Amino acid sequence: EAALAVASQICRGVQFARDLVNQPGNEKSPEYMADQALQMAKEVGIKATLLKRKELEKEGFGGVLGVAQGSVRDPFLIVLEYCGGTEDAHPIALVGKGVVFDSGGISLKPSEKMDEMKMDMAGAAAVLGAMSVAARMKLPVNLVAVVPVVENMPSGTAIRPGDILTSLSGKTIEVLNTDAEGSLILADALTYVGRFKPRVVIDLATLTGACVIALGHSASAVLGNHDGLVRQLRKAGERSGERLWQLPLWEEYAALVKSDFADLKNTGGRAAGTITAAAFLQSFAEDYTW
Repeated sequence: EAALAVASQICRGVQFARDLVNQPGNEKSPEYMADQALQMAKEVGIKATLLKRKELEKEGFGGVLGVAQGSVRDPFLIVLEYCGGTEDAHPIALVGKGVVFDSGGISLKPSEKMDEMKMDMAGAAAVLGAMSVAARMKLPVNLVAVVPVVENMPSGTAIRPGDILTSLSGKTIEVLNTDAEGSLILADALTYVGRFKPRVVIDLATLTGACVIALGHSASAVLGNHDGLVRQLRKAGERSGERLWQLPLWEEYAALVKSDFADLKNTGGRAAGTITAAAFLQSFAEDYTW
């Protein structure tokens, strides 16, 4: 009975995440995602905070706002806090990419399978689902979730290849490809989550098509700045059937995302695309285990 109770709660979280992922783009605006998060938080009794456009502008979320400026739909930052551990315990932080639809922006994607880009918020859905399960199961841990939600569209107001954005961290980013938008919004989220002094930070994202080329559909890639955390995640993946495979993140890869015109560029080219995306994110996660 105990095992069934646990499985039931996990399944509820999985179903919640899958329903979010499969919701069509005409209904799944950033505001819809924010409303779903608030509703879930209210149901399970966790603290929820929403940062809207004005707050994002005031704080300086240049990556999130840059991606969102091509869409008529406003961006949001969803922040959830679950306190199941002791008051003085530093939280585990989960960050999820929430691009509700990814056309590629000015760097427009091919039309084939573009309909599946309604699923480019699967990282966000996984984080929201995990938070709901943790709260329902009353896990003895402190958790924080930071989820940026935007839509990436081409329009007269969209960012262009060659534009330079100033991220929340203050680092400048040259946008070489507007379809590498996940890196831009995660950069701001990884900076923001540092305010919670997290014990570890784990971000989840449908970040690069290069990952599927490298590993197919049987495993997700895991990269990070702490091998111990990577090992723990791989073991968790084996237990749950959500297998992970570590890719290297050597210093040489970081050189590929250095820009001639800004601190960083949001793509390192075709070679090792998953690794260079992680190398880009690592520069925003230097203050904690990630």
